[in-house]
Amino acid sequence: MGSIGVFSDTSLKYWRFVKQTLAKHGTIPLVRDSSVASKREGPGNIGNRSCGYGAGGKALSERCLVGDKAMPRVLILHASVGTGHKRAAEALAAAFSRRQPGEVRVEDVLDHTSRLFRLAYARSYLELTDRAPLVWGYFYNQTNADPNLAEITNNIRKLVESIGTNGLKEVLRAFQPDVIICTHFLPMELLVGYKRSARLNEPIYCVITDYAAHTFWTYTEIDGYFVGDEQTRNQLIERGVSPQQIVVSGIPIDPCFAQPNDRKSARQRRDLPLEGTVVTLFGGGIDDEHVRLMVSGLMQSPLKATLIVVAGRNTTLVESLSDFISTPNIELRVLGFVDYVDDLITASDLVITKAGGLIVSEVMARGTPMIIVDPILGQEEWNADYVVSTGGGIQLRLCESAPRAVLTLLNHPMMLAEMRRCAQAAAHPRAALDIAEKVIADLAHHVHD
Repeated sequence: MGSIGVFSDTSLKYWRFVKQTLAKHGTIPLVRDSSVASKREGPGNIGNRSCGYGAGGKALSERCLVGDKAMPRVLILHASVGTGHKRAAEALAAAFSRRQPGEVRVEDVLDHTSRLFRLAYARSYLELTDRAPLVWGYFYNQTNADPNLAEITNNIRKLVESIGTNGLKEVLRAFQPDVIICTHFLPMELLVGYKRSARLNEPIYCVITDYAAHTFWTYTEIDGYFVGDEQTRNQLIERGVSPQQIVVSGIPIDPCFAQPNDRKSARQRRDLPLEGTVVTLFGGGIDDEHVRLMVSGLMQSPLKATLIVVAGRNTTLVESLSDFISTPNIELRVLGFVDYVDDLITASDLVITKAGGLIVSEVMARGTPMIIVDPILGQEEWNADYVVSTGGGIQLRLCESAPRAVLTLLNHPMMLAEMRRCAQAAAHPRAALDIAEKVIADLAHHVHD
């Protein structure tokens, strides 16, 4: 189908590197049993912590007590594939900092890899989802449904990752964390490998940033999972994870969403009209042409409103919309990157967005009804299903339908009110704080055992 044309030279070099690596090293067995590593003894065992990647021989209770309060070193690892994993990590860091004193570090595991690996790992995902979404969707769904295919791809990934990510060991040695939290499966896979070889004894937690669990996330060696909803919890249990390891916390979002924020104040801060309708379109991950279709349809509709378009990481979108101007009915504001997403969500009567796990969680936390468009095949489809199933939003297959949907919802205030109620009922605005409290409580319990 000619799909190879969607890849950059860097990605092609990466896959040649994969082939050469496999030819040299072969594949590695897929082991899911944590008992193997726990039985190993010897000079490399993490029981002698100074020989491993951990806290240099000093336990939490020995090296970081202030009064009777432990001050843990918390290492939060993500991979910059998209933006959600990083934002979840930053939300957790903010929550730990608010919860109690301690040293918290956020690291992108890809920053500690070779340049070729770093560029190719991220670009392979972005190019597939942007240019060949059907290929990505097929791969994502098949590897989730077919255990044999999942095992093959896991083996290939782990071998290449183990060669390309040695810098993580230096991070562990230098920082000496007491607990490690992963918001992406790449660092989690590497850490589980260290555990199996008895080079790591610190607890590892996994935070799943979508409303479903792909097989890539599933390891029985993980000390604890934090998931967005009961369905994700059940998926992990079906794959062998103990129910006791899983907490339904919600997806971690900025702790500011746990604080009150009212529409009038948000509009005043952002110089928006106190009366009238505000619709915000988050276009960061949406194709420029699709955004143009929606904006054009809304501008030509009988809607009377302030329409805000946020380009975010989409560096070409602002220029793409430069030919649109405000009309007597619609004031158009096109913004680039903003650091006040919470205020825009709170100020809005309706939000149009893709179905990233973080953004839909933020919108639901403020009880703002949403219209989901252009979900990436795979994880974002699952997120969209979750939102629709809660009653907090609707999903459209065609972007051209968005203007009509906006008018329909705004003309039915009782429907909007019910969507607000449903969104708030399903939301977890305290997710990051709750996760921090649970991890700290687990550490305290461990110290006093």
